[in-house]
Amino acid sequence: MRSVAVTGTRITGHRPPGAYDTVFGDYLGPFADSHFFIGGAKGIDSLSLVWLARNTGAQITLVVPGSLDRQPAQAQRAVARTRERIERIVELGATELHTAAYHARNRWMVDRSSMVIGFPHATEPSTGTWQTLTYAAEQGKPRLIVPV
Repeated sequence: MRSVAVTGTRITGHRPPGAYDTVFGDYLGPFADSHFFIGGAKGIDSLSLVWLARNTGAQITLVVPGSLDRQPAQAQRAVARTRERIERIVELGATELHTAAYHARNRWMVDRSSMVIGFPHATEPSTGTWQTLTYAAEQGKPRLIVPV
Protein backbone atom coordinates (compact mmCIF):
# COMPACT_ATOMS: atom_id res chain seq x y z
CA MET A 1 0.00 0.00 0.00
CA ARG A 2 1.26 3.47 -0.86
CA SER A 3 1.96 5.75 2.11
CA VAL A 4 1.73 9.52 1.84
CA ALA A 5 2.98 12.21 4.20
CA VAL A 6 0.99 15.44 4.10
CA THR A 7 2.71 18.69 5.00
CA GLY A 8 1.51 22.24 4.71
CA THR A 9 1.16 25.72 5.97
CA ARG A 10 -0.52 26.66 9.21
CA ILE A 11 -1.68 29.87 7.50
CA THR A 12 -4.96 29.05 5.77
CA GLY A 13 -7.27 32.02 6.42
CA HIS A 14 -6.50 33.62 3.05
CA ARG A 15 -8.87 31.14 1.33
CA PRO A 16 -12.47 30.30 2.17
CA PRO A 17 -12.78 26.87 3.85
CA GLY A 18 -14.61 25.38 0.86
CA ALA A 19 -11.62 26.11 -1.35
CA TYR A 20 -9.56 23.56 0.56
CA ASP A 21 -12.20 20.89 -0.08
CA THR A 22 -11.64 21.45 -3.81
CA VAL A 23 -7.84 21.43 -3.48
CA PHE A 24 -7.86 18.25 -1.39
CA GLY A 25 -10.31 16.59 -3.76
CA ASP A 26 -7.99 17.33 -6.65
CA TYR A 27 -4.67 16.44 -4.99
CA LEU A 28 -5.40 14.04 -2.11
CA GLY A 29 -8.42 12.36 -3.69
CA PRO A 30 -6.41 10.43 -6.31
CA PHE A 31 -4.44 8.82 -3.46
CA ALA A 32 -7.50 7.92 -1.34
CA ASP A 33 -6.48 4.25 -1.19
CA SER A 34 -3.23 5.17 0.59
CA HIS A 35 -2.08 5.31 4.19
CA PHE A 36 -1.70 8.98 5.18
CA PHE A 37 0.67 10.39 7.78
CA ILE A 38 -0.56 13.79 8.97
CA GLY A 39 0.96 16.13 11.52
CA GLY A 40 -1.29 17.26 14.34
CA ALA A 41 -1.01 21.03 13.83
CA LYS A 42 -3.53 23.65 12.83
CA GLY A 43 -3.93 24.72 9.22
CA ILE A 44 -3.36 22.17 6.46
CA ASP A 45 -2.80 19.36 8.97
CA SER A 46 -6.22 19.78 10.58
CA LEU A 47 -8.05 20.62 7.36
CA SER A 48 -6.62 17.61 5.50
CA LEU A 49 -7.35 15.30 8.44
CA VAL A 50 -11.02 16.30 8.45
CA TRP A 51 -11.26 16.09 4.66
CA LEU A 52 -9.65 12.64 4.46
CA ALA A 53 -11.79 11.29 7.31
CA ARG A 54 -14.99 12.62 5.75
CA ASN A 55 -14.32 11.85 2.08
CA THR A 56 -12.16 8.71 1.91
CA GLY A 57 -11.62 5.33 3.46
CA ALA A 58 -7.88 5.99 3.70
CA GLN A 59 -5.87 4.79 6.65
CA ILE A 60 -4.79 7.77 8.77
CA THR A 61 -1.92 8.06 11.21
CA LEU A 62 -1.66 11.32 13.15
CA VAL A 63 1.83 12.30 14.31
CA VAL A 64 2.55 14.95 16.95
CA PRO A 65 5.97 16.11 18.17
CA GLY A 66 5.06 16.04 21.86
CA SER A 67 1.68 14.84 23.08
CA LEU A 68 -1.79 15.32 21.66
CA ASP A 69 -2.96 17.40 24.62
CA ARG A 70 -0.26 20.00 23.82
CA GLN A 71 -1.49 20.58 20.27
CA PRO A 72 -3.36 23.77 19.30
CA ALA A 73 -7.09 23.90 20.03
CA GLN A 74 -8.00 23.81 16.32
CA ALA A 75 -5.99 20.61 15.91
CA GLN A 76 -7.50 19.00 19.01
CA ARG A 77 -11.02 19.76 17.72
CA ALA A 78 -10.17 18.19 14.35
CA VAL A 79 -8.92 15.05 16.09
CA ALA A 80 -12.05 14.88 18.27
CA ARG A 81 -14.26 15.15 15.16
CA THR A 82 -12.39 12.39 13.32
CA ARG A 83 -11.12 10.13 16.13
CA GLU A 84 -13.02 7.08 14.92
CA ARG A 85 -11.23 7.35 11.55
CA ILE A 86 -7.70 7.77 12.91
CA GLU A 87 -5.99 4.40 12.90
CA ARG A 88 -3.08 5.46 15.09
CA ILE A 89 -1.86 8.51 17.00
CA VAL A 90 1.91 8.74 17.39
CA GLU A 91 3.16 11.02 20.17
CA LEU A 92 6.90 11.51 19.74
CA GLY A 93 7.32 12.86 23.28
CA ALA A 94 9.30 16.06 22.68
CA THR A 95 9.42 18.09 25.88
CA GLU A 96 10.11 21.39 24.09
CA LEU A 97 7.88 22.24 21.11
CA HIS A 98 10.40 24.22 19.12
CA THR A 99 11.42 24.06 15.47
CA ALA A 100 13.66 21.03 16.03
CA ALA A 101 10.75 18.98 17.42
CA TYR A 102 8.56 19.80 14.41
CA HIS A 103 11.38 18.96 12.00
CA ALA A 104 11.87 15.63 13.80
CA ARG A 105 8.13 14.93 13.44
CA ASN A 106 8.28 15.78 9.73
CA ARG A 107 11.30 13.52 9.16
CA TRP A 108 9.53 10.70 11.03
CA MET A 109 6.56 10.98 8.65
CA VAL A 110 8.73 11.19 5.51
CA ASP A 111 10.82 8.20 6.61
CA ARG A 112 7.67 6.08 6.73
CA SER A 113 6.13 7.38 3.51
CA SER A 114 6.61 6.54 -0.12
CA MET A 115 5.77 10.11 -1.21
CA VAL A 116 5.01 13.57 0.17
CA ILE A 117 2.25 15.99 -0.78
CA GLY A 118 3.04 19.54 0.31
CA PHE A 119 0.74 22.54 0.50
CA PRO A 120 3.06 25.54 1.05
CA HIS A 121 1.82 29.10 1.47
CA ALA A 122 5.11 30.80 0.67
CA THR A 123 8.18 30.01 -1.35
CA GLU A 124 10.74 30.70 1.40
CA PRO A 125 12.80 27.55 1.97
CA SER A 126 12.90 28.20 5.72
CA THR A 127 9.31 27.08 6.40
CA GLY A 128 8.58 23.67 7.88
CA THR A 129 6.69 22.66 4.75
CA TRP A 130 9.68 23.39 2.51
CA GLN A 131 12.05 21.74 5.00
CA THR A 132 9.90 18.60 4.79
CA LEU A 133 9.77 18.70 0.99
CA THR A 134 13.54 19.19 0.83
CA TYR A 135 14.10 16.27 3.19
CA ALA A 136 11.85 14.09 1.02
CA ALA A 137 13.88 15.11 -2.06
CA GLU A 138 17.11 14.19 -0.25
CA GLN A 139 15.58 10.76 0.43
CA GLY A 140 14.74 10.37 -3.26
CA LYS A 141 10.99 10.36 -2.60
CA PRO A 142 8.46 11.83 -5.02
CA ARG A 143 6.90 15.14 -4.03
CA LEU A 144 3.70 16.76 -5.18
CA ILE A 145 3.78 20.49 -4.41
CA VAL A 146 0.47 22.36 -4.40
CA PRO A 147 0.80 26.05 -3.46
CA VAL A 148 -2.14 27.39 -1.47
